[in-house]
Amino acid sequence: MPISGDHRNQQPGHMAQRPAGTRFRTDSAGAARAAQGQRTAARPATARPVTGRQQAVHAAPTGGVQPAYARTARPRKKTPVIVPILVGVIVIAIIGVIVGFVVPNLVTGAFSHEEEVTVEPGIEVQITIPDGASGDQIASILSENGIIPDPQEYYAAVRAMQADTSLKPGDYLLETLMDPEDVVRQLIEGPNVAGITLTIPEGLTVSQTAARVEEALGIPADEFIAQAKASAYVDDYAFLSEAADDSLEGFLYPKTYALGDAPTADDVIRAMLDQYQTEVASIDFESARAAIRDTYGVEMTDYDFLILASIVEREGLDDEQRQNVASTFYNRLEIDMPLQSDATMMYETGGEVTADDLKVESPYNTYLSTGLTPTPICAPSINSIQATLNPPNTDYLYFFITTEEEYFSATYDDHLQAIEENR
Repeated sequence: MPISGDHRNQQPGHMAQRPAGTRFRTDSAGAARAAQGQRTAARPATARPVTGRQQAVHAAPTGGVQPAYARTARPRKKTPVIVPILVGVIVIAIIGVIVGFVVPNLVTGAFSHEEEVTVEPGIEVQITIPDGASGDQIASILSENGIIPDPQEYYAAVRAMQADTSLKPGDYLLETLMDPEDVVRQLIEGPNVAGITLTIPEGLTVSQTAARVEEALGIPADEFIAQAKASAYVDDYAFLSEAADDSLEGFLYPKTYALGDAPTADDVIRAMLDQYQTEVASIDFESARAAIRDTYGVEMTDYDFLILASIVEREGLDDEQRQNVASTFYNRLEIDMPLQSDATMMYETGGEVTADDLKVESPYNTYLSTGLTPTPICAPSINSIQATLNPPNTDYLYFFITTEEEYFSATYDDHLQAIEENR
C-alpha cells in the first residue's frame, strides 16, 4: 500500500487511477501480486519466524572394486598389490569425509542456516523442555526460538557448569539472544512460568486480543471487549485520560504474560496496562514533542504519538522501515497531505480494503481525511513507539514496500517509477 497521491502536483485523474496503489489494481497481474501478499504502505504486521533449518548433508554412496576373473582354466593371477592399496586409500578418504564433515553436520546441522537470519534481542519467548529431552533436543529448541545465538557456545556453557544432568524440563519464559550461561542457570534452576501464560504479538487490535484471550484462557471475547473500556481504568492509569471513544486501543501492550490460575478479564487487562506503563516510563515525551515541533512544525500529544506509532507498526516490516515510514508520515503531516494508509481503513473494514472502500467517508479513511485517526489502530511495539518519537530526518513523501523490496521517494515521479519497476 504505497503512500501516493501528492495533492500538490498530482495530474488530473491520478487519484482515480491510483497508480501507486498496487493492492487495488484491477488488472490481473496486480491482483495476482496482491494474492501473493505484496504489500505497499499498509500491510498488517505478522508475527514473523526467527530461524531456518539447513538441509541435512548426505554422503554419496560409494561403489566397491570388482575382481577380475580369467576366462579360461588357467591358474588365477594374483590381484596386483596396487588394487587393495587403492581400495584402502578410498575407504580411508570416505571415513575422513564422514568423520570430518557428515558427523559434525548431523550434530550441528539442526542449528545451521542457509542464510543469515536477523533475530531481535530481548524478545520474550516461552518454550517447553519435554521430560526426558536429550542435550541436542534442548539445544535445538533454544536455537529454533532464537534464545541462544550459537549452539556451540551453549554446549560450552553446559560443560563449563557441569550441568549435563541438571537441566530440568518444564515451561520457561526466556528472551532472544540470551547469554548462554544465563540460559543454563535458568534451566538448572527450573521452570519459571507459573500458572497460565498468554502471548499477545504486536500489531493486534482490542478485538483480536480478545480472541487470543478466549483461545488461551477461555474468557469469552465479548466479555473481554466489554471490560476493555478506558473509563474503567483511568483512575488507576493516568495515561488513559487522553484515550478517545472510551477505547483501550493501543494500550494493551504486546508481550507474553505469565498469569495466575483462573485469571479474569480484569486481571489480563491490568497486566497489559501495567506493562504499557513500564515500557513508556523511561520515555521523555516532552523532548520528543519539542523535537517534532522544531523539525516538522507538527504538534503531538502523548496520545498522538501512540496513534501514529500504531499506524507505523502496521506499515513497516522491520524497525528500519518503520523509522522511515514515521519520517514520511511527519513530512506529510507538515504539508497537510493525507497519510493515505490502507492500514487505517483496514481497522474500519476488519479485513482487506478495496478501491470502493477508499471512497467511503470515515475518520479512519486517511485517503479522504487529513491528520491522524481518532484512536490507535493496534497495539504497537516499543520499537514502533520509539521510531515515532525519534524519526530520521528525510525528505520522503512516498513509500512502496513489498515482502522483497522497499522504495522511499521524495517525488511522485520517483514513486511511480519504483512501482513500475516492481510490476
